[in-house]
Amino acid sequence: MRENNAEISKKVEQWLSFGDEDLRLACHAMKLESGCPYRLIAYHAQQCVEKHLKAYLVYHGIDFPYTHNISRLLELCDEFTSTNWIDELQEAEELTPFAITTRYPGQDEDVTKDETERSISIAEKVKEIIRKKIV
Repeated sequence: MRENNAEISKKVEQWLSFGDEDLRLACHAMKLESGCPYRLIAYHAQQCVEKHLKAYLVYHGIDFPYTHNISRLLELCDEFTSTNWIDELQEAEELTPFAITTRYPGQDEDVTKDETERSISIAEKVKEIIRKKIV
C-alpha cells in the first residue's frame, strides 16, 4: 500500500532535516581554532549528501538499500530521472570513503583541511540541487 502524500512529505522532511544537521555541524566544526577534527567533518559532509539523496528517493517512492555508497544512491536516483541532472552530482562519489574510513580505528585515514573543505562544498551543492528537485 502506497503511503499518502502527507506521510511521504514528513519522511522527506525528516531525511532533509537530518542531512541539514550534519552539514551545519560540519560547518560549525570547521571554525575550531585548534584540533579541528577533519575526519569527522568529512564524515558529516558525506552524511549530508547521503541523506539528501535518500530524501529524493523517498520523495519518489523508491526503495533503497541502507548503504553509505553514494555511487549506488546516484544510480538509483538516475534510474527514475528523465534528465541528466545527476551528472552534476558525480563528484559526490568522492565522499563515500568518509562514511567508513573516518569512523573506525584501523580503517582511518588522514583527512586534510583541503579535502574537508571540498567535502563541505560538495555537500552544499548536493543539498541545493536536491532541494530544487523535490520542492
